[in-house]
Amino acid sequence: MNDKSTWNKLNDFEKYVIVNKGTERPGTGKFDAFFEDGTYTCKRCNAPLYKSTDKFDAHCGWPAFDDEIEGAVKRKTDADGRRTEILCANCDAHLGHVFEGERITDKNVRHCVNSVSLNFTPEEEKAVVKTEEAIFAGGCFWGVEYFFTELDGVLATSVGYTGGAKNNPTYKEVCYTDTGHAEALKVTYDPSKVSYEELARLFFEIHDPTQVDRQGPDVGKQYRSEIFYTSATQKEVANKLIGELKGKGFKVATQVTKADTFWDAEEYHQKYYIKHKKEPYCHVKIERF
Repeated sequence: MNDKSTWNKLNDFEKYVIVNKGTERPGTGKFDAFFEDGTYTCKRCNAPLYKSTDKFDAHCGWPAFDDEIEGAVKRKTDADGRRTEILCANCDAHLGHVFEGERITDKNVRHCVNSVSLNFTPEEEKAVVKTEEAIFAGGCFWGVEYFFTELDGVLATSVGYTGGAKNNPTYKEVCYTDTGHAEALKVTYDPSKVSYEELARLFFEIHDPTQVDRQGPDVGKQYRSEIFYTSATQKEVANKLIGELKGKGFKVATQVTKADTFWDAEEYHQKYYIKHKKEPYCHVKIERF
């Protein structure tokens, strides 16, 4: 087993699965319908676990493999005494469970693995792009995402929930119970192409930052205006822009809060307006700076 000091830091949801042997919801993991060539490695210790050539679509909602890299995975009888748990042989990270006798592939084996337990290295590693993340909440996350997806330098977007106390919340829970979460957008971007200030300026111009716990016709705490900063620099930029807006006479209600766990929303919410070829009903871009 390798030196624990070299292990990657895990967020709360990763700890829930990898350390506490939890399970991600089916169909929500990023490697479920992912079939690029390369090697899947352990999220915690980076040990190689599976080759893409052994991955197949089991239609079960989780990544499936019918073989592992020799010596990379170990088996253990699950706490329920019925299933067989699979763990990283190098660091004991919980991966999922293994099933035999289903006759889905010629090898007659299915490693059912949580996406969150894995990282992926492409067959031909491309030049490493330094990326950063930004999290914004400004009403219905469909509309917020719509304006960020085509911005040059934005590499990926994901709508979800953050700022509350409920772990792994559902849309229904966020809308109809007091989870404390806001509908939010996580933006992964290339800082060499677009700055955080440019992202934050766009955020303030696509929603009304003076409204409290609502945005247009959408009313509720989950629709509040809030920036979740991931660094001291982001916090400084957010407060600077709020100061500029207040200097222009805007009664800004936007909160600035340190980022916590971001929970991805259900798949049908992702890229909603793009999928349905529609435009936002409560978000428009208005120049404010």
